[in-house]
Amino acid sequence: MSTSPTDADPGAEPSRSGTGGEPDAGSPSAPQVTVHRQPVVDPDSVVRGYAFHLAIRTARAQSLRGLDPELLVHGEYDRLDLGALTGGLRAFVRATSGMLTGRRPLPQPAGGLVLEVPAAFTARPDASGHLARLRAQGVGLALSDYRPGGYGDALLDVVDLVKVDLGRGSLVATQAVRRAHAAGRAVVAERVDSEAAVTFCRRQSVELMQGPLFPRDTTATARELSAGQLQCLELMQLLSAEPVDSDAVVAMVGSDPELSMRVLRLVNLSTFAVRRTIDSVPQAVVLAGPRHLATLAMTSLLEARTSAVADLWFVLARALACRALAGHDGAYTVGLLSAVAGQLRIDPAELVARTGVSPDVRDSLSHGGGPWGPVLTAVLAHEADDAPGVEATGLSPVAVSDAYLDAVGGAFETATSLAGRS
Repeated sequence: MSTSPTDADPGAEPSRSGTGGEPDAGSPSAPQVTVHRQPVVDPDSVVRGYAFHLAIRTARAQSLRGLDPELLVHGEYDRLDLGALTGGLRAFVRATSGMLTGRRPLPQPAGGLVLEVPAAFTARPDASGHLARLRAQGVGLALSDYRPGGYGDALLDVVDLVKVDLGRGSLVATQAVRRAHAAGRAVVAERVDSEAAVTFCRRQSVELMQGPLFPRDTTATARELSAGQLQCLELMQLLSAEPVDSDAVVAMVGSDPELSMRVLRLVNLSTFAVRRTIDSVPQAVVLAGPRHLATLAMTSLLEARTSAVADLWFVLARALACRALAGHDGAYTVGLLSAVAGQLRIDPAELVARTGVSPDVRDSLSHGGGPWGPVLTAVLAHEADDAPGVEATGLSPVAVSDAYLDAVGGAFETATSLAGRS
């Protein structure tokens, strides 16, 4: 189905025309909701929460006339497990007017909730009263897309955070950050998707940044890899060979105590459904298989620690989403290598050269070609909340959104185990 985004603001009052009822999700013309999730990190790149944005999409030449956008949004939040999608951290949720006025129940994620107040709501004469009530109840509040000189100025005293969209330009963003700081409010910068944006935030002493965990336009610089990292790349070379030399793989895994412990921990996860505890490295290598061993190699390459769960979660989610959309382990490798290159701030071509992956993986990773390049491009666009970028690949934003959410859910247990968290 060809789709286009709608500009319907779920924070505005719902339309009362028509029935306003829940549409039939199975209908070809039914509006679709895509879910976007981005990390919110502090200046040390530690993830402090996850922001969620729900976009309503309709078939071309159609609109939401006669439908209630809030019902679509609330229905989706009712289905989402925000606790699982945040890993116990705070959930930043774009609020509807129903949430802000008390007409609709609020999500209750275990890590806490921050309601983002849309600009349309700040113009209401009763906005201050509703926000004061919510704040008294312990609900976190953030002004969304704040710009000085608007209605939001009068609400700075009743919110906890101010969100500033860097996409509006450095001049507007600088003024907004300074005004928020002058009022004693912490700032969350949105669209932090480049090294230049990160630099801007640090210069302006921005407290939190929202965007893809690894910037899309990172300028790669040459760097020296440790002996342990080089060994991980050698393992990837073995796993990329046709056929795989199983004895050589077992020998290399067994020569690294940390890697041996990780592969044993991995195969004893409940997801492998083994009937007894596996304590033999050769047996664990066979049970894990090439794809999971590649994940272990990349995890060790990142020198994962308990504090790196969010990084690993992000890496695995990208890899699993690519695999789900393409239906092939080659796409998993493409997603995995692209995320690791972003984390290490090195050119993907360097990983390609050192790991000896297939030409299909190389072409897909290097310039978006090959059989899995469009899938990787679509997943990167989804991570950046770039619906037009997803559509440009020929993939459905809804399909990419669904695949990514499933991947997020499936990656958390593996990420926590690989990072050494019990």
